Amino acid sequence: MITVLQRVREARVDIEGRTVGQIGHGLLVLVCAEQGDSEKEADKLLAKLMKLRIFMDDAGKMNRSVQDVQGGLLIVSQFTLAADTTGGNRPSFTRAANPQEGQRLYDYLVEQAKVLHNVGPVATGAFGADMQVHLVNDGPVTIPLRMAPAA
Repeated sequence: MITVLQRVREARVDIEGRTVGQIGHGLLVLVCAEQGDSEKEADKLLAKLMKLRIFMDDAGKMNRSVQDVQGGLLIVSQFTLAADTTGGNRPSFTRAANPQEGQRLYDYLVEQAKVLHNVGPVATGAFGADMQVHLVNDGPVTIPLRMAPAA
């Protein structure tokens, strides 16, 4: 699974002019399931992002996790994270999981986040929808994470 985490002061997802998910302080999580991914990669990814110390402590050092600061999670599917731009000018997305498997793993990740992240809100976009993502990046802090399936 490929993920881009953005530490945000606030973020929301709009679809056709209607807000479907929003958080205050926390993490915007853009996520893409790749071919060969399973619940194992989703679990590893979720464990990592919930413990990643990228929020400021009282001394101004990145030493707190999203759980430590009771921040929100806004989890948004984004298959374009699997883009391969090595051949030509049009990206290929062949590494992305097929839509059914991608949605299954996205839904699994969201449900696990709701169970495990009980100190802050968990919000989402809508899988496969044309979404407008609005955010105020905090820092900015933007971190890519990748959990590759075992060979």
